[in-house]
Amino acid sequence: MKRAIILATALMSLYLQTKAQTLATEYKGTGSGNPISPIVFCADPTAIDYEGRLYVYGTNDHQQYIVNGKKNSNGYGNIKSLVVFSTDDMVNWTFHGTIDVSKVCTWAVQSWAPSAVWREKENANGTKTNEFYIYFANGGGSVGVMKSTKSPLGPFTSPLSKPMIDQNTAGVRPCNWVFDPGAVIDENGVGWIAFGGGDPQSTGSKLWPGNSRIAKLKTTMTGLDGAAVNMPAPYLFEASELNIIGGRFVYTYNTSWGDRPNWNTYEKRNGQAAPSACSMCYMVTDTPLDPESWEYRGEYVPNEGSFSGLGADYGNNHTHLHKFNDEYYLFYHGNVLEKTMKGKNAIDGSASGYRSLCVNKLTVDESTQKLNKVSMSKTGVSAIKNLNPYELQQAETMATSGGVNYEDFKNTKSVSKSSLGNDASENLYVKMAAGAWTQVRKVDFGNNGAHSFTMRARGTGKMEIRLSSKTAKPSATFEFSSTAFQDFIFNVDPAVFKGVKNVFFVFTESNKVQFDTWQFTEYDPAGITEASMSKNGDTEKKVYDLSGRRLTNGSKHRGVVIEQYIDENGERKIRKHI
Repeated sequence: MKRAIILATALMSLYLQTKAQTLATEYKGTGSGNPISPIVFCADPTAIDYEGRLYVYGTNDHQQYIVNGKKNSNGYGNIKSLVVFSTDDMVNWTFHGTIDVSKVCTWAVQSWAPSAVWREKENANGTKTNEFYIYFANGGGSVGVMKSTKSPLGPFTSPLSKPMIDQNTAGVRPCNWVFDPGAVIDENGVGWIAFGGGDPQSTGSKLWPGNSRIAKLKTTMTGLDGAAVNMPAPYLFEASELNIIGGRFVYTYNTSWGDRPNWNTYEKRNGQAAPSACSMCYMVTDTPLDPESWEYRGEYVPNEGSFSGLGADYGNNHTHLHKFNDEYYLFYHGNVLEKTMKGKNAIDGSASGYRSLCVNKLTVDESTQKLNKVSMSKTGVSAIKNLNPYELQQAETMATSGGVNYEDFKNTKSVSKSSLGNDASENLYVKMAAGAWTQVRKVDFGNNGAHSFTMRARGTGKMEIRLSSKTAKPSATFEFSSTAFQDFIFNVDPAVFKGVKNVFFVFTESNKVQFDTWQFTEYDPAGITEASMSKNGDTEKKVYDLSGRRLTNGSKHRGVVIEQYIDENGERKIRKHI
């Protein structure tokens, strides 16, 4: 690899040389936590936590948005992939691209409302294998499953050549919509799945639609262990999900839109008022296959239309409750991004129903399984840790941004398809136009500060690093040019890059710029700034996956990795390879 070129030094005098540049419009807000993504429409969240990161999956509304020419209503019919994000601090989210379900499960015509779980399986020979499962709705007619034994990002394969659940599965009929799976693995390692929805059966009623099902999973996690059972969920419409809290099963679901007749005839309503239209309710039990054992606990998420702070239309919802780092978070979707973009004339006025994932904290009493009502807000949640700038970071990691696009360096198709319509679950770069910017929050430079900055990019451009505000004077300005991806190293002032900051990467000039990774190097007052060679004389190497996670000898990974190493001249280098 050629020597990294130092093209510029960050000096205060460069402040006056910087041209005025119109910055791309922001739609999320530099102080907002919601939605998770400032540019990707996605819905129906699910999540797993693995090795310190939380991976969130969702229905790829953006695929339908692209197919519709970025206008008209979201009909869901062309959604055949899922989006994936991850975080370890709850405010900076890495976009991993999409999982193309239509390629994994060739029989599937749609992929909606995923539900993800994982387990560590002990094999007959004593070894252990991590298994990741994603269940998804194939439209409203069946439920499919995908499996990976590598990582939360896949690659996923289809363990079956057909749906796992359909109308012919024992215990399913009559059920209007066989969709919206919600899976969980209990404390004994047993898998369970809930699903179903739709308007009342001919033999049902508005109070008891008769479309909610729950079943035990086989040890393979890819089939039902016995017939599905009908749960008595009042006014159920869709969005089934299961959790285990305090050793008990907690079932959540979205209620129907209509009126609430016969509520007073419901003996287990426990004095509670009927749930509001299209709200999220929950039930609790110790014995999930006994319909009479379920306790109705009421409404814990009113319809999003009641929260003016979200600026959302009165739409449906689908939630995922997740405990991460000892705190409970509620993931849900809303139309906040779509509405903001409409208000700024960024999308056609006919566009509707393109949803975005959001998250807020939820207070849970584990001893009683009580879910307190959630306050949805654009503010979202606070960072649970600071970001370390001295570890390799992906350019796809951001709290918010303006004017960026994602590109898959192995996909030669158009950006709109390669990033959000096909299998681009790794190998992503960020395309930065002139005026484009990204924000990373709670970056902790420490007391010593940073003395250099390395970015991997290609194209010709000028980038400014601005602190605290995207309109602030630049704290560093760099110019770079390369037709191939290259590591550019620049000096920065430790006195400026010190403490905890919100960092903005602003590209004031750009000609085909693609931004891949970045990393700062900490200033050492003792004067030791170069990494030392290993004692055995070999090159010192550090390997990271595409989310920036350090890979040690025992770490599991696949595909493309980032390798930091010291060359024969003692210089630190970075390379990406398979």
